[in-house]
Amino acid sequence: QVKFVESGGGSVQPGGSLRLSCTTSGFTLDNYDIGWFRQAPGKERRGVSCISSRDGSTYYAASVKGRFAISRDNAKNTVYLQMNDLRPEATAVYYCAAGPCSGALYEYAYWGQGTQVAVSS
Repeated sequence: QVKFVESGGGSVQPGGSLRLSCTTSGFTLDNYDIGWFRQAPGKERRGVSCISSRDGSTYYAASVKGRFAISRDNAKNTVYLQMNDLRPEATAVYYCAAGPCSGALYEYAYWGQGTQVAVSS
């Protein structure tokens, strides 16, 4: 059974940092691109970042570029999202899923339950 579990969320002040983890099981992480997404209350789920399985290329939404960093440790079956200089608009539930970095939301699978991030003073 494939399982994705997100963790590492929490409450931070603006300018703070968090590192999210996406731990997978029953799944060969090496073979798949992995994306991070977020969904704020009342808004659509949107892509934040993605990391390629082929060559480790990384992609970021314009709103987080330069502040967030995605990485993967295939040996630990885990993908990370380091989030620095967090802003209130980053408040959302964060999800990870497997799918092509160039793909649309519907092409992603194995969604976890998400981890809540709250940024406020």
